[in-house]
Amino acid sequence: MGSKGRVVIKLGGGLITDKSKSKTLDKDAIEGVCIVLKKLQEDGYPLIIVHGAGSFGHILSKEMKIADGIDKEILNEQKVAVKQIREDMQELNREIINSMNKFDLNGISFPPSKWANGVGINFKGDLAKFERNMDEEIPICYGDVVDRNDEYIFGILSGDDLMYRLSLEVPNVEYSIFLLGDVSGVLDKPPNDPDSKLLETWSEKSIIGTIHDSEVDVTGGINLKLNRASGISKKIDEVWFIDGRRPERILELIREGRTLGTKIIP
Repeated sequence: MGSKGRVVIKLGGGLITDKSKSKTLDKDAIEGVCIVLKKLQEDGYPLIIVHGAGSFGHILSKEMKIADGIDKEILNEQKVAVKQIREDMQELNREIINSMNKFDLNGISFPPSKWANGVGINFKGDLAKFERNMDEEIPICYGDVVDRNDEYIFGILSGDDLMYRLSLEVPNVEYSIFLLGDVSGVLDKPPNDPDSKLLETWSEKSIIGTIHDSEVDVTGGINLKLNRASGISKKIDEVWFIDGRRPERILELIREGRTLGTKIIP
């Protein structure tokens, strides 16, 4: 383990896919991030990657009410959907690992459906596998449909909940960075408002007029991200929301100490 702290990065589903079209990748966005990951690795930072589902998970999850757990009236359809979503997420994950390989980055995938149980930040599962050294593969996980030991049977474990636990429980995390797909950080008004402005810092006391697009997002959108990031900021100094379409800003932040984006403060 080098002397540099770990960097945990979340690739938002809206960054790596087109959320409005089923299973549509944004390869350019993924490769742009990979270029930066390679540079971070060369700089000596151990990495952990979490990614969202975007159009590989949210559309079918929404349709089949997977986030709400078992619905006896459509149970058979739900069972088929759970299997399909898990397969689709593994496919998306493979695409990300393939993109990483192009830049000599070796990733190892840990699908939550295989090791985690329960939803929210109190999910059960061993996080020790994410404590990897510089000379080992980069661990990757993602939002997924997981089993639950309660009457709901299954549910969706969000990538934001994974970010929370990994950032706080894996040793030596120095940066926890959420990459967004369509904005430069946290805005004071909804992104489609022409008067919206970027907030340089955000804390739970900040009043913002976010809107959560429940049409496509099944795990709580920006509000969940902010809530989890706020929790992380109580222990980690560098928690950021950055435009994933401008991944060079991650390098700027880590190398120079500042960049355009929103720093989450306790």
